[in-house]
Amino acid sequence: MPEEVITLSEAAERSGVPASTLKRWARQGVIPVDGERWTVTAAAQARVVARMRERGHSLGSLGAAVREGRLAFGFVEELFPSAARTIDLDEAARRTGLEPELIERLMALLGTPVAGEHALTEQDVDAMAGLARVLGAGFPLVALLQLVRVYARALRAIAEAEVRLFHLYVHEPLIREGVDADEMAEEMEGLAGDLLPLTTPLMEYIHTRYLRFYIEQDVVGHMEAEFAGDKQIGRVSMAFAFIDLTGFTRYTEEEGDEEALDLVERFVETVEATLPAEATIVKTIGDEVMIVSPDPTTLTEWAVGFLGLFQERPQPRVGIHFGTAVYREADYFGTDVNLSHRVVARALGGEVLVTRTVVDAIGSSDYLEFDPIGATELKGFPEPAELFSARPKT
Repeated sequence: MPEEVITLSEAAERSGVPASTLKRWARQGVIPVDGERWTVTAAAQARVVARMRERGHSLGSLGAAVREGRLAFGFVEELFPSAARTIDLDEAARRTGLEPELIERLMALLGTPVAGEHALTEQDVDAMAGLARVLGAGFPLVALLQLVRVYARALRAIAEAEVRLFHLYVHEPLIREGVDADEMAEEMEGLAGDLLPLTTPLMEYIHTRYLRFYIEQDVVGHMEAEFAGDKQIGRVSMAFAFIDLTGFTRYTEEEGDEEALDLVERFVETVEATLPAEATIVKTIGDEVMIVSPDPTTLTEWAVGFLGLFQERPQPRVGIHFGTAVYREADYFGTDVNLSHRVVARALGGEVLVTRTVVDAIGSSDYLEFDPIGATELKGFPEPAELFSARPKT
C-alpha cells in the first residue's frame, strides 16, 4: 500500500515540530524523507525524535539509531492512522446525550484525557455514544465507571505485553542480525499487519468463554448465598488465599534479578496451570499471588497439593481465610482480605495456614487434616485468630 503523502506544513502539524527543524532533520537522515516527499510515516518518526531530543539525546546518536533500525516506528502510523480531534465537548455531549463532565471523566478513565484540548475524534464520540446506550438501558453509572476502568486496565496490560514481546522477540533479533532500516521497517510492518487481524477475534473468543463461565458461577454463588441466608448487599462471600515464596528477597540478593524473575515466572505459571476451575488469580505482586474462590474446600485441597508439587527453593507458603469482601474493579477489599494476607505472613515455607472459618466451611474431609496451632496474634488485628495447619490426610 503506497504511503500517504502530505505537505511539509501538515508534517509539522502532525509531529509538533517546526517545518525548518523537520527539513534539517531530514537532511541529517534522522527522519525518512525521499527528497521533498513528506509522509505520515516521516511525521510519526519526527514526533518520536522530538521526544528523544527533549530527553537529551543528540542528533548523532539518533541518526545512528535510525541506521540500525532502532527507530523503526513510522510504520505504526500506517497500521493505526491517527484521527484529528475536531469535535468539542459540547458537540460530543449533544450527539451522545452525556454531560460534558461525564465525557471528560470517561475519556480520562480510558487513558485519553481531553482536559487540555477539550476535543475528541469521531472514534471517541462513537465510543461515548455506545456507553450512553448502556446507561440508557438501565446499567448504573457507578457500575459502568468501574467496568470502564477494568476494561482500560486490562487492555492497557495487553497492549503493553504485545509491544514489549514484539520488541524482544522480533525487533531486537532483527537489529542483532544487522538488517538495514528500510528492510526492517517493511518486515516489522508485515509481521504486525499479519498479527493484528488475529487479536480481536482471539480476545472475543477468550472473553466469551470467561463470560459464560462466570455467569454460571455467579448464579450458583448467589443461590448458595440465598440458601445460607446471606443477603448482604454489595459484598461477596469468598475464600481468599495468598501464596508467596519464603525468603524471596534473600534469594534475589544471592542469585540475581534475572534468576529470581525466572523463578517467579515458573511459580506463577505453575499456580495458573494447577488452580481449580472455579478459582481466580486476582493479582500478582512480585512473588505474591492473590487467589479467590467460592469453594474453600477445593482451594485448600489445591493449596496442600501445590506445595507438594512445587519443589523448587525458596518454598511457597499459603494463607487462606473464608469471609466476605467488597468487590470493586476486579479486586476485593475489606477486613477478611486483610486477614488472609496476615495469615500467610505467619506461615512457614511449605505450610498452608487456614482460619477457623475455613475449617468450619470444609467440615469433614476425606483428603485434609487440620492441626490446630492455637490463637495467633496478627498484625493490625486486636483479637488473636485461631489458625490451623492444613495437610493431606494420612
